[in-house]
Amino acid sequence: MWAAVRPDSIAVLKDEKCKRSLSRYFDVFQGRKKAKFVISRSQAAHFSLDSTTENLWKEHGKVLREYPNHEKEIDSEKTSLKETATYSFLGLKNELAKRILSNCHFCTRRCGIDREKGKLGFCGCGSVATVSSFFEHMGEEPELVPSGTIFTCGCTMRCIHCQNWSISQNMEPGDLCTSETLAKIVDQLRQRGCRNANLVGGEPTPWLYHWLDAFTKVRENVPVVWNSNSYYSHETAQLLAGFADVYLLDLKYGPGDCASRISSAPDYWAVCTRNHLTAKDVGELIIWVLVLPGHNSCCTRPILTWISKNLGPETRVNLMGQYRPEWRAHEVPELRRRLTRSEFHEACEIAREAGLTNVIT
Repeated sequence: MWAAVRPDSIAVLKDEKCKRSLSRYFDVFQGRKKAKFVISRSQAAHFSLDSTTENLWKEHGKVLREYPNHEKEIDSEKTSLKETATYSFLGLKNELAKRILSNCHFCTRRCGIDREKGKLGFCGCGSVATVSSFFEHMGEEPELVPSGTIFTCGCTMRCIHCQNWSISQNMEPGDLCTSETLAKIVDQLRQRGCRNANLVGGEPTPWLYHWLDAFTKVRENVPVVWNSNSYYSHETAQLLAGFADVYLLDLKYGPGDCASRISSAPDYWAVCTRNHLTAKDVGELIIWVLVLPGHNSCCTRPILTWISKNLGPETRVNLMGQYRPEWRAHEVPELRRRLTRSEFHEACEIAREAGLTNVIT
């Protein structure tokens, strides 16, 4: 039935540019290879729960350097897959993330609050994962459809034009979910035919510990899509390596002050470009670029030019022209209206001039 709704989700299976940029993802959702979290569960890590955090990070760095070879051996079936849930690479990530939860610095704001004791930082997220909804999403990129999307509440930014503001700003209560429940949701979505587990929000970053813990219990082989605003810390980037198969990352603003002015996100350009580069090194990448009214010069052009030069012209980019004023958009004069057809045409021309060859519009 979903194929009739989104015939492009079938056609994309023959799209050579898309397949080259997301080759491993295609192999995983079609059952030819194992997802990264499954491989990380099979990779031994030598640590004790009594170890200092510094020593745990040293072990993590060591195992992370070994991970690419381990993945290649599993992919080529030179090494058999033997999972060990506790003292594994994924188990080590889980323990490190649990420690971050008590001195929270999953995002680049580094609030440092103790969420295990119920304290709330900028994101408004506490100690138990809060899920707004989960379902088979038919509106994502064709290679992701049907996508097993799980919307968690809370966000690390304050985009005043947010289209999911009731979720991102914790305006709705959501359902409290244990790691066991999250794991069952992922398994159910995969069993219902979803190509992936799409971790989204809001923003998934505050819930990284809960996701890592959940995937120690997931039974299905399903690629993880980390659907994020990319405004996360260096430590989070390290924990995602060897866990996320596909990074579905926003690149919202250029190097000026737009991110601070519109989304309360200082240092956005430096943080997010760093995380895009890391994502390219350790996984596969799809980038969302939402074209904002009046922002082609300050944002769209530097973003698309940077992507082409630093990530490559074949990077999968979704250039989106569906902006509409939401939430508090009226507070910024240029955001009070929809994008014009000529503005989006100009954005598409910028992408062409930048040399990008794998763009969805």
